[in-house]
Amino acid sequence: MSDKIRNIIMCISFSLAVGVLALLCLVLPKEEFNFMERREPKPMPKLTAESILNGSFMSNFEEYTTDNFPFRKEFRALKAGTSKYVFQKMDNNGVYMWDGYISSMEYPMDSDSLAYAGSRFSYINDKYLSEAKNVYFSLIPDKNAFMAEESGHLSMNYDDFADRMTEMVPFADYIDIYPLLSLEDYYKTDTHWRQESIADVAEHLLTSMGTSGDNSYTEEVLTEDFRGVYYGQYALPVPGEKIVCLSNEAIDSAVVYDDFQDKNEIPVYNVGLADSKDPYEVYLSGSLSYLKIKNPLQSNGRRLVVFRDSFTSSLAPLLLSGYEEVTVLDIRYQMPDVLCSKVNFTDADVLFIYSAQVLNNSETIK
Repeated sequence: MSDKIRNIIMCISFSLAVGVLALLCLVLPKEEFNFMERREPKPMPKLTAESILNGSFMSNFEEYTTDNFPFRKEFRALKAGTSKYVFQKMDNNGVYMWDGYISSMEYPMDSDSLAYAGSRFSYINDKYLSEAKNVYFSLIPDKNAFMAEESGHLSMNYDDFADRMTEMVPFADYIDIYPLLSLEDYYKTDTHWRQESIADVAEHLLTSMGTSGDNSYTEEVLTEDFRGVYYGQYALPVPGEKIVCLSNEAIDSAVVYDDFQDKNEIPVYNVGLADSKDPYEVYLSGSLSYLKIKNPLQSNGRRLVVFRDSFTSSLAPLLLSGYEEVTVLDIRYQMPDVLCSKVNFTDADVLFIYSAQVLNNSETIK
């Protein structure tokens, strides 16, 4: 076969392949939500004279075609599998698996980010917490802290991380929960800890804040097919996991108010979200900005205000038995002045508890 004929065949084959893929892109149904990547695919951009002239149409169209490319999931898995098994790469886009657990490499420590987080917490303390009873701070390590050394990946020095962060919040007493945690306390495919594994963490926090609670629980499995945020980033098939909810008398009797977003009563565990795009949101319906939880079984006069990230969604119910009222605030979505102006801090315990990921990427804090 001559070079000319070979080149013609290659050109025709390539054109057919491109044409078939383009046709499939047009005719195949589009996903409304990409559950594996936990996001909505980019929509088809509107074709206007302005969008063509300013270049936005082509850039948006490129994102649209990438998100809606035929067999996108299979191609992502092929790319991830090739990186891992053929080229023996230790991670895929900063995400890696070791001993069945998937994690990202939270590295290096960003001192400026810690300083910014500390400045926001100090602002809240100086403006609102002068009449608070006690102020505490606690750090939640990420999974990489328990995986990196043995798996050969980069990791921050978490002792140094905690020391730096506590220097930024000298007004708060530090409660160290690191020794109570291990890799098994986290989901294999997600960033978060398992609620059924942190009863001892909750008990330690309550004891450190001078109160106590009911640490006996019953377990209810809401789903056995949970795949967390790392599942989509890893791009290779992994089995599902259980979502378990813990209950006791205080939790069963609790009344939760969404005092900011919908201004209504919500359940401690929103079981309808077990089959949603993010099943972890069964705990207190996710990261809502302002929740007030009342415990009618407690009469010790104690109140707790928690400044938190998403880890506290599963932790807060376990703190409830030690207090008459627990207020949960998330200043990643609303300015602290908007939320704090609604709270009575007088004689309340205040707990700042944040994960290392949020503190090391604290631009999300307002």
